[in-house]
Amino acid sequence: MPGSTNGSNATKTMGVVTVGGLVLVTAYTVALGSNGWLWFGWVVLGLITLGMVVTSKST
Repeated sequence: MPGSTNGSNATKTMGVVTVGGLVLVTAYTVALGSNGWLWFGWVVLGLITLGMVVTSKST
């Protein structure tokens, strides 16, 4: 809807944060070695972002 941009902006922001997180975790892995907790955190962040996308599409 043209009038409801709050959810859309929040979803776009979460998408940017998720992609930025992927870049940071990948850079950390290349520079210092793999860290399972960082990847786990990124997967959780990705799932939250995916949930936001799904719920924003349904409303």
